[in-house]
Amino acid sequence: MSRYTGPSWKVSRRLNYSISGTGKEIARRPYAPGQHGQSQGKLKEYGIQQQEKQRVRFTYGMSEKPFRKVFDEASRMAGQTGHNFMILLERRLDNIVYRLGFASTRAQARQLVNHGHILVDGKKVDIPSYRLKAGQTVTVSAKAKDFAIVKASLEAVVARPEYVSFNADTLVGTLVRNPERNEFLTDINDQLIVEFYNR
Repeated sequence: MSRYTGPSWKVSRRLNYSISGTGKEIARRPYAPGQHGQSQGKLKEYGIQQQEKQRVRFTYGMSEKPFRKVFDEASRMAGQTGHNFMILLERRLDNIVYRLGFASTRAQARQLVNHGHILVDGKKVDIPSYRLKAGQTVTVSAKAKDFAIVKASLEAVVARPEYVSFNADTLVGTLVRNPERNEFLTDINDQLIVEFYNR
């Protein structure tokens, strides 16, 4: 299954969840798109678990195979699988680029990474799924510092999570420590995803 590249608002309305995190997609029409969007029945247990999985998968912009691969890795780690899983996803390079404010959406962040505009510890990394470790630095290339989308995104930042730091003078961000599960996507019940994959 390839990664979905269609309109995120359609997915957000179908899943009744803001993929962008802004809430704008579902504020105006809080029901699924299409002819029968307003008359959808209640989901059964499997449907609820699957919906939660899809909410997270689309939020991070991943296709099913790599998403499942990260889950399998999390399930082999000590501790709670759901928490481990979410923290591994949160440490993705494209996500941290978004969290630092270099991009206003994760899709935009992924594009910056793909096009070679992101440096990790001073070296170009063009793999969106690259997983950052605590202490690693992230910045944009000299060329990207002048991009209108980067400037606009940085100017629009209201707050950053506590697990990252950002130097506005040098435009260097750092993953200062691993995220804690209660610091991001707190409206997601990761246990439902564990139940979905462990069926």
